[in-house]
Amino acid sequence: MARRGDTKGDRAATREIAELLGLSPPEAEAKGEAEAKGEPAPIAAQARLDRLVVAGEELLVRELAGPGGGDERRLLPERGRARVLCGPGLRRTDCCLLVTKCGLLRRRPGGAAGFGMYWVDSSQKRYVPVKGDHVIGIVTAKTGDLFKVDIGGSETASLSYLAFEGATKRNRPDVQVGDLIYGQFIVANKDMEPEIACISSGGKGNGMGVIGQDGLLIKATLGLIRKLLSPSCEIIQEMSKLFPMEIVIGMNGRIWVKAKTIQQTLILANILEACEFMTTDQRKRILASEGKLSVMAP
Repeated sequence: MARRGDTKGDRAATREIAELLGLSPPEAEAKGEAEAKGEPAPIAAQARLDRLVVAGEELLVRELAGPGGGDERRLLPERGRARVLCGPGLRRTDCCLLVTKCGLLRRRPGGAAGFGMYWVDSSQKRYVPVKGDHVIGIVTAKTGDLFKVDIGGSETASLSYLAFEGATKRNRPDVQVGDLIYGQFIVANKDMEPEIACISSGGKGNGMGVIGQDGLLIKATLGLIRKLLSPSCEIIQEMSKLFPMEIVIGMNGRIWVKAKTIQQTLILANILEACEFMTTDQRKRILASEGKLSVMAP
């Protein structure tokens, strides 16, 4: 009887501590266990958003662990049907998120249907294919009805000649070795060869296909690619005001850019490569100075 009373008292104390600290009971319990063992206490995930986290850190969330597996591990809250997805760079433990990669902690809100997803925005040298990603590839060979495309990963991807808008057995697309291809992954599995297509599920090209012969192809970090594709990023809009240009951004760390002249193309390429390490004010000053030089040039 005394043991049962002690258990109830411990639970009540845990709830009181959780209310004082603004944590859920599982979070407060995990924090207390870590302090009792002399280990670093887990940190609230909300307090580390958009900040640097290192491998081995434990992050507290307000959700309890639920069923899930693979790269996406679902976390169910104490109340309600909403769920949270554990993305790349994180792994679920009993009641915490364990950081497995060094990078910036990100969170995508899920709206009314859920609490969104947590992931670590890290920089990696080699691109890992993901289904649905739009990439820029280089045709390296023709083998029967397939093209071999270099996507910058550990192995080449295959591209069918029928995976182009309007392509048929009689009307084959004009694709040569060395051409640049902009497409999306339709098969991306570690046990299968990656496969890309230049049409959407509705059979439309939507801007995908063979990229023009002119222009310049540059390599960038995956962190810069995600920054350029962010809805809140203003880099592309500011650069388009400097020079009229065409740009294609691939999730595999490749950027194709083209302007009216070779000089303008090189200027835009250099600005893109330097944008990752510049602040907003520095970028605006450089764009303003380049704009003045372009006006003074004959």
